[in-house]
Amino acid sequence: MKKIILGFTLLGLFACTNKPVRETMDVDKALNYCAKQVNRTLNELKGDSGIDYTMMPRNIMDSLTTWHLRKAAKEEWTAGFWPGILWYDYEYTKDPRIKQEAEKFTQSLGFLSRIPAFDHDLGFLVFCSYGNGYRLTGNPEYKQVILATADTLATLFNPTVGTILSWPREVEPRNWPHNTIMDNMINLEMLFWAAKNGGDKKLYDIAVAHADKTMENHFRPDYTSYHVAVYDTITGDLIKGVTHQGFADDTMWARGQAWAIYGYMVCYRETKDPKYLDFLQKITDVYLKDLPEDYIPYWDFNAPNIPNEPRDASAAAVVASALLEASAFFNGTKGDEYWNAAVRMLKSLSSPAYQSESKPAFLLHSTGHWPNGSEIDASIIYADYYYIEALLKLSGFE
Repeated sequence: MKKIILGFTLLGLFACTNKPVRETMDVDKALNYCAKQVNRTLNELKGDSGIDYTMMPRNIMDSLTTWHLRKAAKEEWTAGFWPGILWYDYEYTKDPRIKQEAEKFTQSLGFLSRIPAFDHDLGFLVFCSYGNGYRLTGNPEYKQVILATADTLATLFNPTVGTILSWPREVEPRNWPHNTIMDNMINLEMLFWAAKNGGDKKLYDIAVAHADKTMENHFRPDYTSYHVAVYDTITGDLIKGVTHQGFADDTMWARGQAWAIYGYMVCYRETKDPKYLDFLQKITDVYLKDLPEDYIPYWDFNAPNIPNEPRDASAAAVVASALLEASAFFNGTKGDEYWNAAVRMLKSLSSPAYQSESKPAFLLHSTGHWPNGSEIDASIIYADYYYIEALLKLSGFE
C-alpha cells in the first residue's frame, strides 16, 4: 500500500495575497479517542471466555450499546474493516498488544485467498486487513495472500463488458446479466497494488478497463452516479443504470458517490492519467456543492424529506480520506478547497454530535441500506475504518 505523506506547514499570509489558509484540527485528540474506543471494543469482545477471532464487529444500532458481530465468511463483506482498524491503531499507538490482536483477526481472513470468488468485495476484505498488515510489517505471507486474492478477484472480470461482475448472486433473481456496482471501484486498489508488487501485470489492465467502463456508463450528464450498472453479457452494452441502496434510480446515493470519489482518486494516484484527475474533480464538485452546513451528507442527496432524513457519516469518512490525498494532486485553490472540505468533515465527525461516547464504536449516524430498512442511523464498522484512515492521513502517517 503506497505511503503518501500528507503533512503540511501553515505559512504566514501577507495581506496582499488571497491564498487560503489550510484548516487543521486537533488530530491527536481524535486519534487518542479512537485508541480508547479500540480498547473498549477489545474488552467487550473478550467477554468471559476470550476472543473469537472469527467474529468481527459489524454495527451498533441506535438503541443498543454493544457490537453486533458477524462471522468472518465469504458472504460477510465488512469483515476486513475491524482488522484494518487495528492495524491503523497500531500505526498510531505503536502498542505491541494491538499489533498482536491485528495479526490474529487478520489471520481469520486468509481462507479468502484459497476459495473461488463469491463477489467483488475481496478488496474490502483482504486489502484493508492484509494490505495494511503488509504495509506495516512486511510479512511475506501477507503479500502472498494479497496476490492470490487479487488473482481470485480477477476471475470476475468479463472482457466483453470490460468490468468486474459485482454480484453473481443477483444475476438471475433480478435479471442483471452482468452487474457492476459503484462500490467495486474501491477493490481496484488491490489489483493496482498486486500488478506492481509481483502479481500478473494484466491486473493493472483489468483495473484500468473497469475504471474506464465505469466512467463511461455509471454516471449521468451532471456527474452524479448510479449505484448499479447492468450490462448485456453478449454485446457488452449497458442495459440500464439502477439503484439498490439509494432512494431511486435517478438520485445520488451519498455513499455511492463517495465510493466513486475514493476510487478515482486511487486511479489517478496509480496511473497518473489526467483523465482520471479531471473526472475526479467533476464527481467531487457535484458532491460538495449540496452538502449540509456540517459537511455530513444525508444518506441520499435527493431523499424526499430532507432535512428530516438520516445522515451518513460513513460517506463523509470515505470522502474525507479521499480528499486529503486528492488535495495533493491539484494545484492552487482547488487543492486547498478539497483539503479544507475534508478537515471540515473530520471536525464534524470528531464533534459530540457524531462521536460515540456511549458506545465502543468511533462514530454515530451512518446509514447502511435504507431501502432494506437495515443499519439506519447506526454505528457501522466501515465508517470507523475510513474515519481513522482519514485522521492518519491528516496527521501525516499515511
